[in-house]
Parts: sequence; structure tokens; C-alpha cells
Amino acid sequence: MKQKIKIFLAAPRGFCAGVDRAIEIVKKTLYKYGSPVYVRHEIVHNKNVVENLKNLGAIFVEEISEIKDKSRPVIFSAHGVPKQVPEEAKLEKIFYIDATCPLVSKVHRETEQLNKKGFDIVLIGHKNHPEVIGTMGQLPKGSIKLIEKKEEVENLNFSKPLAYVTQTTLSVDDTKEIIDALKIKFPEIKGPIKEDICYATTNRQAAVKKIAPNCEMFFVIGSRNSSNSARLVEVAKKSGCKNSELIFYGKSAPLEKIKSCKTIGLSSGASAPEELVQNFISEIKKDMDVSIEEVVTANEKVVFKLPKELN
Repeated sequence: MKQKIKIFLAAPRGFCAGVDRAIEIVKKTLYKYGSPVYVRHEIVHNKNVVENLKNLGAIFVEEISEIKDKSRPVIFSAHGVPKQVPEEAKLEKIFYIDATCPLVSKVHRETEQLNKKGFDIVLIGHKNHPEVIGTMGQLPKGSIKLIEKKEEVENLNFSKPLAYVTQTTLSVDDTKEIIDALKIKFPEIKGPIKEDICYATTNRQAAVKKIAPNCEMFFVIGSRNSSNSARLVEVAKKSGCKNSELIFYGKSAPLEKIKSCKTIGLSSGASAPEELVQNFISEIKKDMDVSIEEVVTANEKVVFKLPKELN
């Protein structure tokens, strides 16, 4: 007789509207213009998605200069790009389509408006993440100060009025701590009218928070370079499930550890396809008698329009 195990399955999980849109942009561009189509940087941070799109005829490059056939379209990834990237494409007379998530574009517009109004700007985010590089690249070098931890706040000094923006895929709780510290040191600091951390990041973290205290182990399906996936693992640990880990491309389920559990939690990052979640469950089902309880904390109905070039 197989050993019983209960899986608490987080909902919402997996693809967000920005990821759905970015993948659709690559597919529609291939359909409309034929292959190859170039994509600057991984369209979204997931190896499975990237491999599938490569098979359809997408060629991934890190920089515009790597594009061999300048007559082919190039797509900018969902994370957004610095201003100089579209400028470089225009100079090279390359036709481009921008798949930047509209919620990242919102942060880009905020930084530009704040800069025009004479504000100094603090960006809360992770150094070298493509989204942070893209946001900082909207303005001349030195216009935005990046901070990653609340401890950095005490060393900040500004002469002009101050405002902050944030990366869209951060931990809600950690970011709140940094914002609180900024507000104590700079009581006049201006924040965004609407929270920068995106709805999908917030919803996925809320679902994990609800489930994690009931689990002996927690698993997040996602890529190692996916910020929102890494944050979900941190959230699960902080919410009471110390035994939480990321299951990334090529890493199989740690079945021996799972067999010692009666309850596990499961979610997936915003760029992880649902089939990876189902594959993970199927792997466990081979050895164990699995019951699944889906824990729904929000219903997402957000859909983003495709760029006009593809309509």
C-alpha cells in the first residue's frame, strides 16, 4: 500500500499576464514575420519556455550587436531595457517589438516623470537584475540610487526632494521594511500612487504565506535567475516552513525527503509553465498516494493587450 501525502497547491501560481503577453508576442512575431526572430535576453526567466521558443525559430542574444541578420525583427524581453537599446536598434535600422511588461513600463514612466519634476530617486531592487538595469537605464547615469537592504538607508543623503520606486518582483514584506526605514529618515519622501510590486508577485506570495505554516516541506517550481521564484522560497521559509526549496530546470523532485512528509506545499514562479507543476505532482504520484487541496487566495483576470505591430 502506498504511503499517503497531502499536497497544498497554491493558487494563483505560475504565469502572470506580463509573461503570457511576452510569450505570445514571440509566437505571434514568428507567425507574422517568419523565422528567425531575435530576442534580446531571455524573454522570461524560464529555461523550458526559452527552449520551446528556440524550437519555433527564436534566436536569443544578450545584445543588439550579436544580431547577425539585421533585416530580422528583434523582441525586447518582459523585464524591460535601458533607453540606449531601442536607440541602438534604430541606428542599426532594426525593426523591434517591445515585450516589456506594462507594469514594468509603468515604473519606467514614473522614474522619468519624477526626474523631470526635479526629484532624487531611490530604486529598491536587486543589483544586476535585468529589470533593475532597464529601470536605471531610463535616465542619465547617476540619476537613480539603488538600494537592496534597509541597512543601506542610514547612509543615504539627498539635497533635493526624494522619491522611491521599486522592482516589481520583490518580497512584499522585505520591501515594506525598506520603505518604512526610508519614511523614518525622509518623512517627506514621495512614493508611487499605486504600489510598484506587481499584482502577480503579491498574490503568489500571499498564497504561499497561507499554505507554508501547514507544510513539512515547500517547493517552488521556477528558474534560479527568476527573482519572483526566489522570493517565493524566502516567503515560505519566513512563513514557517524552513524546509523550502526551488525546483529548477533539470532538478528532479527530492523523493526520499518527500517520502518522510505527510504534507507538502507547492507553487510556481510567474514565468514557470503549469506543465512543470503537473510533472512534479506526477513524479510524486508514482511512489505515493497523493491527495491535493488547492488553496485559492485570489482570482486573477488581468490581461494585457499585444503591441499594435501584432494586431
